[in-house]
Amino acid sequence: MNQNLETICAQAGHVANSSDPAVTSHIQLSTTFHYFPTGEAPTGFVYSREDNPTRRHLEEILSQLEYGADAAAFSSGSAAAHAVFSSLRPGDHVIVNNDVYAGIRQMLKIVFIPWGLEVSFADLSDSTNLQSAIKGNTQLVWTESPTNPQLNVIDLMALIAICKQHGIKTAIDNTFATPVLQNPIALGADIVMHSTTKYLGGHSDVIGGALITREKNEWWGKIRFIQQIIGAVPSPFDCWLVTRGIRTLGPRMKQHVENAKIIAEFLNVHSEIERAIYPGLTSHPGYEIAKKQMKTPGAIVSFLVKGSKEDAIRMAQKVKVFTNATSLGGTESLLEHRKTAEGPDSPTPDNLIRLSVGLEDVNDLINDLNQALKK
Repeated sequence: MNQNLETICAQAGHVANSSDPAVTSHIQLSTTFHYFPTGEAPTGFVYSREDNPTRRHLEEILSQLEYGADAAAFSSGSAAAHAVFSSLRPGDHVIVNNDVYAGIRQMLKIVFIPWGLEVSFADLSDSTNLQSAIKGNTQLVWTESPTNPQLNVIDLMALIAICKQHGIKTAIDNTFATPVLQNPIALGADIVMHSTTKYLGGHSDVIGGALITREKNEWWGKIRFIQQIIGAVPSPFDCWLVTRGIRTLGPRMKQHVENAKIIAEFLNVHSEIERAIYPGLTSHPGYEIAKKQMKTPGAIVSFLVKGSKEDAIRMAQKVKVFTNATSLGGTESLLEHRKTAEGPDSPTPDNLIRLSVGLEDVNDLINDLNQALKK
C-alpha cells in the first residue's frame, strides 16, 4: 500500500507484528556476525563497517523518503559528500554552485583540487551560467537548493534537464528542504545528499550524513564500496537516534516552517533590516521556482542587517532566546553570523545573519529579534 511521507516518518519503517511485537526499532550493537567458513552469511551481515542491521534499517527509511532505489548512511554529511567526490577520477570536471556550503568549498579547495579534480564555481540560479561552465570532461554538477546561507533557489528541473542532455550526473544537497518539503530524485536527480545531523535527526544530538540514489548503477556501486572500505559510517546508536528523529519529522517541519514564515515577514518590514531573505517571500527572486519544486519554503531565514559586519555581530551578541551557534534543524532556534564562521574567502555578505528557526513560541522569537535589532 502506498503511504504518504508523514506516515512513513511516523512509523519509521517499523510496525509491530506477532514475530516482533516491539513498536520501535531495535539497536544491534554487534560489530561482527556469524557466517560459514565457505563464505555464506545466513543473515547477510558479516562485519558492521560493511553493513549493520540498524544502519540498514535507517538506509531503507531514507530511500523510501527520497523515492530512491538505495541509500547509504555516513558518519557525517561531509563524509557523504567526500564519498561522491572520491568516486570521480583525477582530471574529471565538477560544477558547483558558487554559494555552496562552506565545508564543501573547503573540502574541494584543500583536498580534491590538489588531488586532481577540476572544479568550477558558478551561479547556478541562472541556467545560462551552467551551460557556459560545461566542458568535455564535466562529470558532475553539485548544488543545494535553497543554498546555504544566502537561500538562492536553483531551478532543479531546468538544471537536471541540461545535465541529462550532456550526460552529466547531478547531486543535490537536500538538507535545508528535507524529504517532506522537496524530492530532487522525483525531479530527476541522480543522487541526493543529507546532513542527517540537521532536520532528520532534529535534536542537535547526533552527527550523520546520507546519500540516496535514483538507480543502483555502477557509479552507486563505487560509492557503496567507498562507504564500506573507508568506513566513515555512523554507529548503530547514531543510526537509531536519526531514526528516532525521523519519527517526528512531519509535525516538526510544519511548526518550523510556520514560525519561519512569520519571522521572515516580520524581518521583511523591519526598519533595521536591509533585506530579509526567505524563499516564501514574494520579494525573493526564486519565489515562483520555490513554489513549483517545494511543498513549503523551509525553515531557514537569512537577513542583512543595515550597516557593517560589526553592526551584524553586535546584533547577534544581544539575543537572549536565540542561541549563537552553528548548525541548524534542532528544536531550538539558532542564530549565526555566517561570514565569521566561513572565513574571509566566503562569498557571504559581511552583514548576513542566518537563523535556524526552532519550535519555540514565535512571539518570544520575534520579541528577541526586535530587542536585539534596536540601536
